[in-house]
Amino acid sequence: MSNVNLEPVAPAEDAPSREDTSFAEILSKFEQQHADERGSETVTGSIVSVTPEKVLVDVGRKIEGALPIAKWREIDRGEPQPGDSIVVSIGPRDEEGYYTLSTVKLSRPKDWSGLQAAFAEKRTIAGTVVEQVKGGFRVDIGVRAFMPASRSGVREMPDMAALVGQEIQCRISKLDVEKEDVVVDRRAVLEEEQARRRQEAFQELREGAVVRARVRSVMDFGAFLDLGGTDGLLHVADMSYARLAKASDVVKIGDELEVKILKIDAAARKVALGLKQLQEDPWTTAARTFHVGDRVRGTVSRLTDFGAFVELLPGVDGLIHLSELSWNRRVRKPGDLLKVGEQVEAVVLQVNPEERRIGLGYKQALGDPWESVAQRFAVGTVVEGPVTNVTQFGAFVELEDGIEGMVHISDITNEKRLDHPREKLAKGQSVRAVVLEIDGERRRLRLGMKQLEPTSLDHYIAAHREGETVSGRLVEVKGDKAKVELGEGVMATCRLREPDNAAPKQEVPRGADVSSLGAMLAAKWKQGTGGGQQKAGPQAGQIRSFRIATMDAAKHLIELELAG
Repeated sequence: MSNVNLEPVAPAEDAPSREDTSFAEILSKFEQQHADERGSETVTGSIVSVTPEKVLVDVGRKIEGALPIAKWREIDRGEPQPGDSIVVSIGPRDEEGYYTLSTVKLSRPKDWSGLQAAFAEKRTIAGTVVEQVKGGFRVDIGVRAFMPASRSGVREMPDMAALVGQEIQCRISKLDVEKEDVVVDRRAVLEEEQARRRQEAFQELREGAVVRARVRSVMDFGAFLDLGGTDGLLHVADMSYARLAKASDVVKIGDELEVKILKIDAAARKVALGLKQLQEDPWTTAARTFHVGDRVRGTVSRLTDFGAFVELLPGVDGLIHLSELSWNRRVRKPGDLLKVGEQVEAVVLQVNPEERRIGLGYKQALGDPWESVAQRFAVGTVVEGPVTNVTQFGAFVELEDGIEGMVHISDITNEKRLDHPREKLAKGQSVRAVVLEIDGERRRLRLGMKQLEPTSLDHYIAAHREGETVSGRLVEVKGDKAKVELGEGVMATCRLREPDNAAPKQEVPRGADVSSLGAMLAAKWKQGTGGGQQKAGPQAGQIRSFRIATMDAAKHLIELELAG
C-alpha cells in the first residue's frame, strides 16, 4: 500500500469561521485568481469624479474603478479633472466594490527594430501627443511620429487642442525606416475598445429588464437609444398607446428614458425597446370607464369601408359600424356622414376588453326619429318633400332627416295607369302627398299623391252652393235615409221627409240642374224607371229633385233634402 500522509487536522476553532470571511473577500479572491489566469486588462478610461483619496474612473463596466490619488500623482499630469482620459490596468474589486486600478505605461519601442516588431505584430503601443500640426498631431512613441487628425478619434475641431499633452494608445499604421517616417493610428484602438464595450454591454442585456437609456437619434419610425455601449430601437408603435404620426412627437435627442427590453436578436445584434409597456394598458382603464348605454364623446381617427373608428382614450378606439350611422338613410360609406378629426357623440353598444373592442352607435345618440312618427305624421296628414329614389314599384319621399315615406305606383295619379313611376316623378322633385298608413315595427310610411288630386266630388262642390235644387238618382233607401248619386262619382246622403199627399212628379222642377238630369237619363242606368209612371214614395232607382242642405269639401260630404 502507498503511504498516506496522516497529518493531524487543525481544530475547528483554529480555522477562520465562514462568518469571518466576507463575501467581498471571496469575490476579490475569485477575481484575483481569474485576473492572474488571463492577465490584467489595460483600457483607456475616463475620470468620473475625484476625492481626496482616490480618482473614480469609468472603465466601460457596470462598476467604476478606483485609482489611488498617489498613483495619479506618479504620472505627473497635474490635478485630475473629470473627463480626462487615462490608461489603466484593471484589477480585482476592493472592499468598497470598486475595481482596483493602476497606471500603466505601455511599451515604447526603444529602437527601430522595436518599431518594426510593433508594426509587424500590430501591437498597441503608448505615445504622448506633443503638438498639433497641420493635418494632425506630432506624437512621441520613442521617435517622432505623425498622427492624422482623421485617425485621432476626435471628431470636433474644438476638441483637437485638448488632445495635446495626453498619453494615448495607438498603433503604427505606416513605417519607413529609411526615411524615418512613422504614422500612428489612435482611432483604430478606440474603435476596438468601443466594440469590446458594446459586446460586453450587449451580453449583459436581458429581455424584460427595465433600463435607463439616452436618445441618440430620432427618425420618423422611431428612436435609437444608447444602452451603454450598444443601441436599441424604440419603435414609434411602442412609444405610446395613442397613435403617433412620428417619433419626434414624443422624444428628442438627449432625452433620458426608462424603457423595457422587449426582444433581443443576438444574431443580428438588435434590441427592441418599449416605452408604453411601462404604462397602464388603456384597455384596463376602458373596462372600468365605459359601460353599455353610456353616451361618450370622441374624435374620428380613421374611416374604413365598414365603419368609422372613434378615439375615446389614447390607445382606445371604438367602432361605429356602417349600420349604426343612420336610422333610415342609406349610407354607402362612413365618409358620407363623418370626417377624420371630427368630434362626435355616440352611445356605447358593446364593451369587450379581452378582444379590445368597443361597439358604438352614432344614430342612437341622435335619437330614434320613429319614436314620434305616429304623432308628427298621423294618417291623413299632408306632407311635402323631395323624391330621394325612384324604383319600379314606387318612389321614396324624404319627410325629414331619417324619415322617408313610399308612394306606391298605384297611388301616384288618377289620370292614367303608369308603367313606371318615372313617367310622373324624378329624383329631387318636390311633391305633396298624404299619409295613408304607418307601420312602426317595420319603420315604413305609405303615402299617396293621387288622394290630393281634385275628384268629381271636389268639382261638384266647387260648382254648387248650399240651398240649390239639384236632381239625382236614389241608389239605396234604408228607413228615413238614402244614398243619392248626383253625377258620376258624386254621392250624397239624404234624410227622407216626403210632403203629405205629394204625388211623384216627372217634370223637372223650375231651377233644377237640367244638365245633370239629362246626363243621368242618357247613361241608361239598369235600375232606371224609363219614362213610365213612378211608384208612390221614394224608391231606389227614382230620379228626384233635392235641395242641398250641407256641403263640406274637407270631409267630402254632401247632405240633401227632398225638394217639395
